[in-house]
Amino acid sequence: MENWTQQAIVLIPAFNEEASLGPLLDEVTALFPGLAIAVINDCSGDGTVAMARAHGAAVLDLPCNLGVGGAMQTGFAYACARGYRYAIRLDGDGQHPPAGIPQLFATMRETGADVVIGSRFLGNGGVTSSRWRSLGIGVLSALLSFACRQRITDPTSGFQLVNAIALRFFSATYPANYPEPESLALLTRQGFGVAEAPVAFRVRQGGCSSIGKRTAFYYALTVIMSLLVDRARAVDPRLARHALVGGGVP
Repeated sequence: MENWTQQAIVLIPAFNEEASLGPLLDEVTALFPGLAIAVINDCSGDGTVAMARAHGAAVLDLPCNLGVGGAMQTGFAYACARGYRYAIRLDGDGQHPPAGIPQLFATMRETGADVVIGSRFLGNGGVTSSRWRSLGIGVLSALLSFACRQRITDPTSGFQLVNAIALRFFSATYPANYPEPESLALLTRQGFGVAEAPVAFRVRQGGCSSIGKRTAFYYALTVIMSLLVDRARAVDPRLARHALVGGGVP
């Protein structure tokens, strides 16, 4: 992974992130010159597209709002089609520090995981969440840890490193409504390895979260229901890790 900057692409789903996107793109470029960046514009109504292009990022301009799940599947398909070996997901609000990317790669190298999640609840942690949101995350963490047969501390983190095999998987299928926790459950069921790395998150650099005090428990309950439904479904053998390694569904 010594030359990972030449083999990786940063994927940034963005919906009305004009206020924070420019500084984030400049930060990534300053830290990792030459690292490819693609902003997936989820039908923003502000200057997100102009900001992304002005700061040198490729733009995948969606014709309608698909939500973060649809935006990220578009990004994964783009990365897979262009032969990237790694995809790094950063949120456009600036909470995920690009300086933490090497730690994700180090954890992938040490553990052999296919997907590494940056966790705000490991190590020093940095910025976490409100009390209510943290409680909801705690409930999801307990459920996912049981479902995945391993400890998952930050099930809603969007700071992720994905290798080539997982890219093929996510290009073929990716949860639409609650992609972060649901995708972890899908990955482990299909035989993929998941690991977490400690990352100190930051406060939002612009905009506001779609999950607030009033919606935190609703979010947790709906994700729990989605996970229970998913557990009742049969595993798709075409999308098992061993099948994709052997040249299964692209």
